[in-house]
Amino acid sequence: MGWTPLYLEMQDKNVLVVGAGEVGQRRARRFLDSGANVIVSGGHIPPELRELGAIYQPRSELPKWIKWADLVVVASGDPQLNQKVSELAKDKLINRADYPEEGNIIVPSSFSIKDVQFSIFTQGKSPLMARELRKRIQAVIHEEDILKMELQHFTRQLLKEKMHGQKNRRDYLYQILNDKKINELLDKGELEEAQAYVTFLLETPD
Repeated sequence: MGWTPLYLEMQDKNVLVVGAGEVGQRRARRFLDSGANVIVSGGHIPPELRELGAIYQPRSELPKWIKWADLVVVASGDPQLNQKVSELAKDKLINRADYPEEGNIIVPSSFSIKDVQFSIFTQGKSPLMARELRKRIQAVIHEEDILKMELQHFTRQLLKEKMHGQKNRRDYLYQILNDKKINELLDKGELEEAQAYVTFLLETPD
């Protein structure tokens, strides 16, 4: 299949999770965290998922809730049930935890460092390596990198008001990225001082 990485806006979208085991709970938690309405159909829902907003519905009503759902997660330990749900949800976005290639949505290994999100997909070849790669990425991203991102965002907003031309703005952003004084401030964690210096530079004629 031709997989391509995308991010979906899940706020107020409807997600049905079939299966309340470890994988089903993990998927439910992820979609709850993104603001989705989540129904879990399985043996039980742990209290923490209920507190987050998950609702339990019996499997006898699966056809009804499949119609309700924008996205269906198939994560039960019953192969026959998984196949039945997949057939009923064939016109939906569907994530198969058991056989990912039989769905049309992959839920990759992902994590966030502040506002930066990372996703790792090995096409199902090695979940273990996905975890190892995650550790390596986390080891090379430093607080200074996050502060640089925040400063770039701050500078972009100023440039939209003060500078015409996308190329001019891009060139200026590179100057800010490589500015020695700014990098010294960010090395010390002084984001507000760096923002003030950028504002000064933009308001001071050459």
